[in-house]
Amino acid sequence: MSNFRRSNVLGLLSKQVDTFKRAMEDPRTPRSAKILGVALLAYLASPIDLIPDFIPVLGQIDDLIIAPVGLYALYRMIPREVWNDAKAKAA
Repeated sequence: MSNFRRSNVLGLLSKQVDTFKRAMEDPRTPRSAKILGVALLAYLASPIDLIPDFIPVLGQIDDLIIAPVGLYALYRMIPREVWNDAKAKAA
């Protein structure tokens, strides 16, 4: 991957992380979304998994399924106006 593409991908990822952070800090974000966000982050950072990572293939699949499903659920729980404000502040 060229440096230009890599910097674009990193810039986009950084903006998305900043948008999520701002949305989670917003007082209009439901408490259940905040709890889910903390639980998802704790699960992904924890060395304890549903399926241990030393089991080939299956050990990584749980992370590859739980992370996107959790992020999607989190995205759906936060009101659109909060997302729009967070995107505007992150830009």
